Amino acid sequence: MRRSTPLVIAGGVLALALACLLSLMVGARTVSPGTVMEALRSHDGALADHAVIQSRLLRTAAGVAVGAALAVAGAAMQGMTRNPLADPGILGINAGATTAVVLGVYLLDASRVAQFMGLALLGAGLGTVAVYAVASLGRDGATPVKLALAGAALTAGLGSLINALVMVDDSSLDRLRFWQVGTLGARSLRDIAGVGGLMAVGAVVILLAAGVLNALALGDDAAVGLGVKVGRARMLLGAAIILLCGAAVALAGPIGFLGLVVPHAARLLVGGDYRRIVPVCLLGGPVLILVADTVGRVIAPPAEVQVGVMTALLGVPVFVVLLRTRRQVGL
Repeated sequence: MRRSTPLVIAGGVLALALACLLSLMVGARTVSPGTVMEALRSHDGALADHAVIQSRLLRTAAGVAVGAALAVAGAAMQGMTRNPLADPGILGINAGATTAVVLGVYLLDASRVAQFMGLALLGAGLGTVAVYAVASLGRDGATPVKLALAGAALTAGLGSLINALVMVDDSSLDRLRFWQVGTLGARSLRDIAGVGGLMAVGAVVILLAAGVLNALALGDDAAVGLGVKVGRARMLLGAAIILLCGAAVALAGPIGFLGLVVPHAARLLVGGDYRRIVPVCLLGGPVLILVADTVGRVIAPPAEVQVGVMTALLGVPVFVVLLRTRRQVGL
């Protein structure tokens, strides 16, 4: 079922353009494609439709940034750990970032995205170190199974701590209840630009290191034989993953399944070469999160279902289809 990579990239660009258009059109007040184009060419703030499109433009930009960051981080984690189930949500990185933000809100009264970003990066880094340290115990080192178990245990433990903190403080609960399930709304251009720079650095590092991911996916011995300095490569890739995940969590909250599903879909389309998988993830992640966000706006009117809930609802059946298609999930 492998397709030509240029054809897949072209299809991904088209799908992303359509997802962005839908994101700008659909919501409590639906507007036509012509109105969207008119608002983008010559915005008039006095027109109600143009004001709606302007608000959705920031939401769409946030979705593109977060979707690309989580999908690329998921692909890098799967290659680096040789674990097909690796995902920022499963390996405890999102849980570490979320816990740090919740503690910041509870103890330091943090409320701005810039504050969330510093806390999320710190928490993501500590979560990564904790999972890798626990998984490395024993003679066989950090095997894929031990990494997944350590990540699941850390996620469960930190999840209980988060629930306890938000339940004992009503003001923290009010500020966190939408962020905690993942949301793209109410983000300013300053917020998006602030985390966008970190996301760009992380994505560029992983794009440039895609060949190294191919070597690491073969195993440490094979990677060393190919001239890769394994320890240094893992530190560099780990830092890039922390930048991507920490920035995404700071902007939109913990969003699961995206970093797991999109790399597998990309692998199904273009094969197992990370030099092809990572660019496809850059397009596929934003498409999935924008579709999930758009469906969440209209599925239960007049309320909105937050994007973190929708990515899980859409991601589970998509992942089941991928499993049935490939018979097994591998690297």
